[in-house]
Amino acid sequence: MTETEQNRTQNPEETVAPSRRTTKRGGGDPASRGRTTIADGVVEKIAGLAARDVVGVHAMGSGISRTFGAVRERVPGTSKSVTRGVKAEVGEVQTALDLEIVVDYGVSIADVARAVRENVIAGVERMTGLEVVEVNIAVSDVKLPEEEEEEPEQPRIQ
Repeated sequence: MTETEQNRTQNPEETVAPSRRTTKRGGGDPASRGRTTIADGVVEKIAGLAARDVVGVHAMGSGISRTFGAVRERVPGTSKSVTRGVKAEVGEVQTALDLEIVVDYGVSIADVARAVRENVIAGVERMTGLEVVEVNIAVSDVKLPEEEEEEPEQPRIQ
């Protein structure tokens, strides 16, 4: 056998003409071909909805932000702000959240906070793939049963 024949036997791919060689396109795992960024607002929405799902959470945000939110919601074309009372700091693989909640009177604040934390972490991690490193919860108020909902005054001009 000549040297050329030995090379062909040892490396059969070399015998194929260069125009017929098959090449893998974009080598590697498709999940690693690019970067995904998630905006703070996206994480804030997910966390806000997850926190509101917990029994015992009456509202989100401080009294002032709830009052402004109620006024803003009366403007035609606007909707309820699901991010009220939620602040997120989002990195490439991790996120940290600060929540401000109002709880219903009579519930265990510790139990509500624990449930909020668990629900928020599960929702954010499942939907975004980010690791939630902390969820800080500030209870800004307790909703008493006899308290009326904060409603802004009706505008005099319709």
